[in-house]
Amino acid sequence: MPLVSTKEMFKKAYEGKYAIGAFNVNNMEIIQGIVEAAKEAKAPLILQVSSGARSYASSVYLTKLVEAALLDAPELDIALHLDHGDSFELCKQCIDDGFTSVMIDGSHLPFEDNIALTKQVVEYAHSKGVTVEAELGRLAGVEDDINVSAEDATYTDPEQALEFVNRTGCDSLAIAIGTSHGAYKFKGEPKLDIPRLQRIQKLLPGFPIVLHGASSVIPEYVDMNNEYGGDIPGARGVTEELIREASQYGVCKVNIDSDLRLAMTGVIRRELSNNPGNFDPRKYLGAARSAIKELVTHKIYHVLGNNDKL
Repeated sequence: MPLVSTKEMFKKAYEGKYAIGAFNVNNMEIIQGIVEAAKEAKAPLILQVSSGARSYASSVYLTKLVEAALLDAPELDIALHLDHGDSFELCKQCIDDGFTSVMIDGSHLPFEDNIALTKQVVEYAHSKGVTVEAELGRLAGVEDDINVSAEDATYTDPEQALEFVNRTGCDSLAIAIGTSHGAYKFKGEPKLDIPRLQRIQKLLPGFPIVLHGASSVIPEYVDMNNEYGGDIPGARGVTEELIREASQYGVCKVNIDSDLRLAMTGVIRRELSNNPGNFDPRKYLGAARSAIKELVTHKIYHVLGNNDKL
């Protein structure tokens, strides 16, 4: 089963008012846990690779691991996506490497420059049958190579979003309505600007919207990390209820990374603490893989609602 495009995935998600989970992958165990969960839930899936993941594992290792997932789960619809591509050259390389979707993130650029860069990527990607995600508005937070202060974060302007999509021809748009990258998303009560999302949906009917920084920062895993030697005070994410609500208003792709990191790291900390004589990576990485599967299963059934959608 070859990799699939996100185009049909998003069309079905929009009409069904559910979202597709886009899970960041960095190694074999993460990919295996995600794919096992999706197989059992019969859920379409986006595996996404950030520039940080490419630096860590190299593109060839990650793409070959995804190829292995396709062989292991031929019944699944899997798209391979570049997360936060920062240049035309990087997007082109990933397209040429077989990615079926790329994100060009020009959100740090002036509006016209963002349009020009996005349009350049769209023209090349569409010539190869690849879909393009763009971003308008800036999310606060820290994750991989993304570091935006709260002062520099700006919410997406709905009218600008309409102009941007029309002028670039992008296939989906990541917007800023209150989410942020990393594990420290909110100092006060978590909230999203749902009226802003509704306005964007009204201006762009049928068009798929993307939420970045949408991990829930599940307290169970934060507590586990802290109990076994971690130092993650005050971590707080987007509530699952808010993500479900957003999927009713055109959000078709939800990015999840921090929750995966917290689950994997927490379980590894616990395993090594409880078994200090263990030096077999298979034992603690195997437990971490099971935690990833459990987490993704939870997301599919209780947050995304994309189970039984193949």
